[in-house]
Amino acid sequence: MRWNELGEEDCSLARAVSVIGDRWTLLILRDCFLRVRRFEDFQERLGITRPILASRLKKLVDELVLTKVPYQQRPVRYEYRLTPKGLDLYPVLMALVHWGDAHMAGKKGRPLLHTHDLCGKDFDPVMVCSECGEALVARQVHVHRGPGAKSPRHLPPETDLPRPRAALSLGAKR
Repeated sequence: MRWNELGEEDCSLARAVSVIGDRWTLLILRDCFLRVRRFEDFQERLGITRPILASRLKKLVDELVLTKVPYQQRPVRYEYRLTPKGLDLYPVLMALVHWGDAHMAGKKGRPLLHTHDLCGKDFDPVMVCSECGEALVARQVHVHRGPGAKSPRHLPPETDLPRPRAALSLGAKR
């Protein structure tokens, strides 16, 4: 797999990584969710060079993750706002934040707490099944070919796939 060809892979993760898979892009997105919008503010907060920042912002705009909105006319200056496609990355970033909090935080604990505005409570992001609402655990999920699959290359070997619980409960043979 070549880095510049990830967007063409028959794998949703590879295609996603082709858009957001470098450290600067993830940090730019973090700041977007912290409501940073202007080029100079990104540069100051991240300590990133102007050419690298411009390149990452351009890619995010080209991929429709961010949109450029003018905030000044003379000279024209833009701010960068998350699009609906960009806002859909929130659970991805929160999952990384949660992993960092659980495994990388120092002795004093988390550097930031996230509060849910509707209930007023600090929370941990939890991924749940859209069908039954139960928390998802890697060992309780299996993968199988979807309608967009062209090749089994990114699937686990068939022998490693557990049968769905529903199939097991109906007396299906292994």
